Amino acid sequence: MTADPVPAIPFDHRRHDIDALRALAFLFVILYHVGMYYVADWPWHLKSPHAAEWLQWPMRILNLWRMDLVFLISGVSLGFLSRGQGTWGLLRSRGLRLMLPLAFGMAVIVPYQAYAQGVANGLVAPGFGAFLLRYLSMAQPWPKQAFDGAEFGITWNHLWYLPYLFTYTALVALTLPLWKSAAGQRLRAAFNGLRGWKLLLLPVVPLLVFTMLLASRFPATHNLVRDFHLHSLYFTMFLYGYWMGVDTGVWKELERLRRVSLALAVAVIATFIALRAGMRSPPSGLLMDTLRMLYLWLAVATILGHGHRHLNRPWPWLRWANESVYPWYVLHQTLIIAGVTLLAPFALGPVVEPALLVALTLLGCWLLTDGLIRRTDLLRPLFGLKLRPRAAPSSAARKQDLRPEPGLRSPSPRA
Repeated sequence: MTADPVPAIPFDHRRHDIDALRALAFLFVILYHVGMYYVADWPWHLKSPHAAEWLQWPMRILNLWRMDLVFLISGVSLGFLSRGQGTWGLLRSRGLRLMLPLAFGMAVIVPYQAYAQGVANGLVAPGFGAFLLRYLSMAQPWPKQAFDGAEFGITWNHLWYLPYLFTYTALVALTLPLWKSAAGQRLRAAFNGLRGWKLLLLPVVPLLVFTMLLASRFPATHNLVRDFHLHSLYFTMFLYGYWMGVDTGVWKELERLRRVSLALAVAVIATFIALRAGMRSPPSGLLMDTLRMLYLWLAVATILGHGHRHLNRPWPWLRWANESVYPWYVLHQTLIIAGVTLLAPFALGPVVEPALLVALTLLGCWLLTDGLIRRTDLLRPLFGLKLRPRAAPSSAARKQDLRPEPGLRSPSPRA
């Protein structure tokens, strides 16, 4: 028997849970990158003398889904943005908002990361001014392994997310007629119509197939060109978000299943850890690939379900977070590296130092964003922000972006 359709939600209702999850996801990115300085045996730009092996497991548990969640949320945002824009309008608006901060970040924000790594590796002479002139001119080759991306002469480091996101956005924008066609709508409806165990298991199938075919041949590089395995996962999650964006039934179902998905995610990751414990090299094969992809989707489904249940309200901090998250993302890793350079000579130990490093990074992001970037029209586009409106917007103008669209609903057993 078919359930009654979900009651229509007013068009001016904003999806506060997606706004909140976006901000929280990027906060996890900041904490993860601080952790990269302290986790043993994982390469990063700089490494602490206090690097600890025990950090590998919590970092691995987070790493299996953190960026997949970010790309899914980005896909949700595109689902709402694409409603009122055609292909070229979407490419123009998203291209400006993604590529301008990337170019600025590579020229101004990221170079200090490369410099600090090169000096630490003994392959770059001290003196940031001289380094920057050579870095920006790209006139002389860098010593091999001087810093991450030295073979290209210039690097985007943590900003790799921006070209990946633009590529996926462009792929969807250029194929908008396909997604808006009858066949595309049927595919979207089929995904959003998944219920019960089907919603918790079937989205894993493409992820598992791609992993079996590509993981061993294309390890992660973040260089855009040959990152085929990560592309297959990230773009699939991006599409899931794009399909889900303006639907209502699938979100209600994720909310209904949130406790089941949490229990399954815990069981799957516990099994994964038990199988890996004590092995010198990571086990491979169908079983481990299945556990990894199951955990990825179940963790994301759990976060989306609980987010829809508990975060879909107008939190007082949400408007500030929406405008702060992009500049914080651009700034945070360079501030982490600068904090490491500042704190390391004091040898504060494995407890005080990381606590201070997190505090300094968050404080630096807040001061630069609220004290300078958000107040300066020249800087706002360079950090992905729109120019400030000349007049105070009306209440109707403020209610935009992530609003459910009436008519695009799928049946929910909770209706």
